[in-house]
Amino acid sequence: MRRKDADMSATTASTRPGRPGRHRDRFHRGATRWLILAVVGLVAVVMVTPFALMVMNAFKSPSDYSSGSPLALPTEIYTDGLVYFWHRVDFPIKLWNSIWTSALVAVLGTFLSLFNAYAIGVGRVRGRAWIIAVFMIANMLPQEGLIYPLFMMARRVGLTDNPWSIVIIFTVIQSAFGTYLLSSVLGTFPRALLEAAELDGASRWQILWRVVYPVVRPTMSVLMIFFFIWTWNEFFIPLVMLTSGDTQTVPIALSSLQGDRMLDVPTLNAGALVSLIPTFLFFLVFQRTLTRGVTAGAVK
Repeated sequence: MRRKDADMSATTASTRPGRPGRHRDRFHRGATRWLILAVVGLVAVVMVTPFALMVMNAFKSPSDYSSGSPLALPTEIYTDGLVYFWHRVDFPIKLWNSIWTSALVAVLGTFLSLFNAYAIGVGRVRGRAWIIAVFMIANMLPQEGLIYPLFMMARRVGLTDNPWSIVIIFTVIQSAFGTYLLSSVLGTFPRALLEAAELDGASRWQILWRVVYPVVRPTMSVLMIFFFIWTWNEFFIPLVMLTSGDTQTVPIALSSLQGDRMLDVPTLNAGALVSLIPTFLFFLVFQRTLTRGVTAGAVK
């Protein structure tokens, strides 16, 4: 009887329905993972290809580029295009103009968004929905429709060909989006927490910095990074507002390489490569801050 019971238990264990299904599920999950990984890898290759072509053509000579194709490898490493771009556009000045204007817009725009959202979301001002709608409409306005009145106002106050005009304009433009985002976050802020702070004798300024600011700080860090990148990449308004070489930014420096009848493609690629390095380093430095901010905002 013991032998029969042992044989029956061994047979039941070997033919247990869960085990083959479990191995089959593992196999299917593994195949799905490899398929997703292959698709992600293909998308990554497609996204990296333009940057690889830019780097490859940045180190080609004009004769090498004209005799071959843009997809051909350079026959020699040609660095005169980098040097020519650096000296022709006076790149250090353009780089400094882009850095300090973008950084200032990022800081001022983020805190202006916080003050506006604190008044709208926590202060519960009248017509809150209409005010948020106005900020949404402001985000949709094209820059081509704004450039003439902005230029005339800058001219009247003496800010033509002045980087501070760019700082003021983009601080207001970027804060429109930041106000819309932060006001939606602060609109769901716990009222009990605010009332408890008021009962403890905290003023509105203290409530803002000791209660509200620690909660929205991750979201503000994400906004600050976005505002910096968006302002760095702006082209049309700085092109109209800044006319002299000492006040222009990096995107305008790249556009100056294109003439009416001639285009030096290797030098243009070299300039794009040099201009890409600061933003790439900025993203590497603040990548962890961006990830933490997005994750904290999602959890809250």
